[in-house]
Amino acid sequence: MAFTLFSRLTLVPRLGLYPFRSFSSICGLTVLHDRQNQRFTVAPGSGADGPQDHAVLYYKFIGENEVDLMSTYVPESYRGQGVAAILSKAAMDFLVEENLKAHVSCWYIKKYIEEHPLQNYKDLVIT
Repeated sequence: MAFTLFSRLTLVPRLGLYPFRSFSSICGLTVLHDRQNQRFTVAPGSGADGPQDHAVLYYKFIGENEVDLMSTYVPESYRGQGVAAILSKAAMDFLVEENLKAHVSCWYIKKYIEEHPLQNYKDLVIT
């Protein structure tokens, strides 16, 4: 599952993949949802440096309709540019689309949910 983000907040699906709904003002980023490995990834740069150049959000299923949003990682050179927020948005949209609830282990995702109260993300969190 992938999509490409542009500065005009337009979602452009990649051929053969199903996009999830998420928007950002950061140009040209593609978020991939790897369901088999239970992670979302973004390659902010060219990706020429390999997997270590990718930002990632890991989750795992802890029940039939429950996931644990475990952690996010953004390479140091891309921190402070909203990349973790894009990953968090994608994960939260996944919860909404799949009608899932989440335990949030990651401190950043907890912060993201607190900072976006209008999205009603708190309703998806298991306390």
